[in-house]
Amino acid sequence: MRSSIRIWSVLFLFFLMCWIPPALADQTEWLRHEADWRITGGKNTKAIYYPKSKPVPFRSSKAGNRTGIQKKFILRQPIFESALPQDDLNQIRSFYLANEFAALVPAYAIDSPPIDGFIPWIIISVTDKRLGELELDAVSETSVVGRYPRDVNSQTDYVFGILDTGASAHVMGYAGAIQAGLFNGFPSLITSNTSTVAGVIGSVDAWISQPLAIFLDGLGALESDGLLLDTSRMLGQSNVAIVVGQKPGSKPDLTTAIGTPLSVFYTTVINNDREVTVSRKSEEFSSPDIRLYEQQDPCIPSYSNFVPLELRPGGAAGVQYIPSLENFFEFPPASPSIIIGNLSQSLFFVHSVDLVEGENSAIDRGRFILDTGAQVTVIGSRIAARLKLNPKEPEFEVEIEDVTGEAVLVPGFYIDSIQIPAIGEWLSYTNIPVILLDVFSPEGGTVDGVIGMNLFVDFNLVLRGGGLFLEDEPALYFEPVTTIIADIAPDGGDDKVDFLDLSAFAQAWLSDSQSPNWNERADLAPNANPDGIINFLDLAVLMQYWLTGIR
Repeated sequence: MRSSIRIWSVLFLFFLMCWIPPALADQTEWLRHEADWRITGGKNTKAIYYPKSKPVPFRSSKAGNRTGIQKKFILRQPIFESALPQDDLNQIRSFYLANEFAALVPAYAIDSPPIDGFIPWIIISVTDKRLGELELDAVSETSVVGRYPRDVNSQTDYVFGILDTGASAHVMGYAGAIQAGLFNGFPSLITSNTSTVAGVIGSVDAWISQPLAIFLDGLGALESDGLLLDTSRMLGQSNVAIVVGQKPGSKPDLTTAIGTPLSVFYTTVINNDREVTVSRKSEEFSSPDIRLYEQQDPCIPSYSNFVPLELRPGGAAGVQYIPSLENFFEFPPASPSIIIGNLSQSLFFVHSVDLVEGENSAIDRGRFILDTGAQVTVIGSRIAARLKLNPKEPEFEVEIEDVTGEAVLVPGFYIDSIQIPAIGEWLSYTNIPVILLDVFSPEGGTVDGVIGMNLFVDFNLVLRGGGLFLEDEPALYFEPVTTIIADIAPDGGDDKVDFLDLSAFAQAWLSDSQSPNWNERADLAPNANPDGIINFLDLAVLMQYWLTGIR
């Protein structure tokens, strides 16, 4: 009898399990998504785990859909949180307006940005251009100078890398160093000195190069087949020592990255409204169109909004390597070239970031770095503590591959609000996916977090490096990408589709590229590959976006 009761009990429990409501089942079922994303410091993700009931917003699922930007007034986050009433928005608004330290501010507001941003791919060439022994300073170069390593074809033997303001030194992976010919010839461009590359849970050793020259440009310098390189637009540095990956074996190769020691001397333009895709040896690379300019070049786009940045710690004097003094006649680099001043330094810090999660906040935080090499946004333990986030109860998890090849899971959360004060329009984000990870700071200890490129997929950017001079502070300028396809008038767009656009479209009606009234902006269809004629297909697209725009 007891045996019979036990069997029926098991069957009854099985019946209940099979009839769990779908909503409850989804809460306990987690999905795995393969994800090769870049994180600060050259780390990569392998996968992301998330509840089936709450999918993580991936950039790929938002491609071509930039209607999430709204231009509006936002309520600035409180400075004195405990003094604010929490029960009524009108009371909070009145409190703000009655106090001079807080007010409504104009902002570009974005809800639910993707977890993964763009990758700023660049192409890199290397020559042997250097100064004499014990001449340690890097030199800015506005054209390619020096000799390529032996057996290197300057038109084909370039290296794909990332423009990475989160890197304190330039890094080239082992495969890239082979491609660029750094091991060719005698002597080679590699010293016997090493540098330690730290990961999340371990570290690896890497070589330090002889002083050499690096030159770079965006993917737009390549032909569509990726085989020919136009070097005429390349800018770079000579007399720099870089980190070079050793043969990785079973470990992952180092990510090739050009860091802040170059970005401080130039202005970088990142055009998210123009994506460039090239293929090389069956591998495809896609990136916003990237160009480097000399600081005072009149061709640099002029944007009215900017986030002030700081190069910290202060006192920067130049970019130098530290020489080895073991040999009386030769003084090869004992360290890679980094920004040198009162202390070694290398990173751009955002001057202020405000975060809010429920009733908890972390306001006016100044220890966030701007990292163009990070696709994701990161917060550190200090911020997590202020926001009362529990690492044991993550809303999603990210699997990170360390430099040693080992994997580690880090927790992820959705933050209610992140605001970045700016001159002009502020940047305001809601429901932001972030990961919890402590990142070392050049000032010592760890940073508060990392502002990743997932927050800027809808903006064209101009990063002014500042040139290491106090009178020319670094800054990140930004303007929203024209989000409405049919916004063709006035020239450059005005963030809405109305009778101005219809008038411009009518003037180009039934024209083609050879017609005197041709208007390329009016060639709207088919969307993926416009057909070179203005007709009813294009009119249908215009009607689709009629009276829409950034609000």
